Amino acid sequence: MPVRRLPSNPSLDHLRHQAKDLIRDHAAHTLAAAQRLREFHPRFAGLTDAAIFNTRLTLSLAQLTIAREYGFLSWTRLKQHIETVPESGRVIRPHHERIEDPVFRRAVDLMDAGDVPGLRAHLQQHPQLVHQRVEFEGGNYFHNPTLLEFIAENPVRHNKLPANILDVAKVILDFHPDQQSKNETLMLVATGSVARVCGVQTPLIDLLCDHGADPSCAVESAAILFELESVHALLAHGAPVTLTIAAALNRIQVFKELLPAANSAERHLALAAASQYGHVEIVRALLDAGEDPNRYHPVGGHSHCTPLHQAALEGNLELARLLVERGARLDIRDVLWNATPADWAQHEGKTEVEKYLRDAERR
Repeated sequence: MPVRRLPSNPSLDHLRHQAKDLIRDHAAHTLAAAQRLREFHPRFAGLTDAAIFNTRLTLSLAQLTIAREYGFLSWTRLKQHIETVPESGRVIRPHHERIEDPVFRRAVDLMDAGDVPGLRAHLQQHPQLVHQRVEFEGGNYFHNPTLLEFIAENPVRHNKLPANILDVAKVILDFHPDQQSKNETLMLVATGSVARVCGVQTPLIDLLCDHGADPSCAVESAAILFELESVHALLAHGAPVTLTIAAALNRIQVFKELLPAANSAERHLALAAASQYGHVEIVRALLDAGEDPNRYHPVGGHSHCTPLHQAALEGNLELARLLVERGARLDIRDVLWNATPADWAQHEGKTEVEKYLRDAERR
């Protein structure tokens, strides 16, 4: 789920109260508290709700969770940011404006300008740049990007890419970035809207895969984030059709062939994909296989909400009926906006689904 943004004048006392509220919600076995801990505290990653509730939540554990919800690696780092950074410096600036290394910043500026000869000469003078990483805080991702990762414009910095971004990328690739850098760049390109809008998403995917990026590392994330153009491009480069991909693309026969051998994590992510795309038959098959309609989606799969929230968001009455008939709770609130599925339907103007859910709440 997206990290929270600090207010312009954050209060440590208020953040401490948030940590204490999380302890309270954990003690009350609130499902949203379990989901927040599972996503933002490494100790709780992958644990069931029951296992999380059976673990004593100390103040330090809660504070680390709060810090990571705001995109900081630790409570200490968050505290230092509030106590030492002036208010003017707390404004979230584009990532390139936060680069302190002038040599690295120059490379990014040349990239953004589409200055291929200038970038090549700069890298010839400073070849170590292609392996260097910069550190950012305050977001879900892009914490330690390499230079290559800036070609994706994800996160958005300028909301556009230079017309010759392929040539820019080729220059950097000629200096042999490592496998992790290529894979992370592929993920950013495949899941980013700017590259798609600029008409270069598939060409960049082709270029990165031709230079050794692993298409399988990005295909499921692209599907979950509705980047189907990327999905098809990655499949063309050999990414496997997993259970999640079959669910997202509504390839029912392939899905049924893969389902018996799928593990719990694969089924959980497939349920997230099928519910957000509204593929009722696949959702039904996953429920028949034992998936719980009341689990929040997994990390990386719109983890702030449940399948019923997704059905409400899309106004999919058939899917909403199926989920409620199979035991989906109407009172579970999403983690970001504290809203029920009926509230989501109301917000999106899905009156038919809202009426059905409100009527079900009264029964």
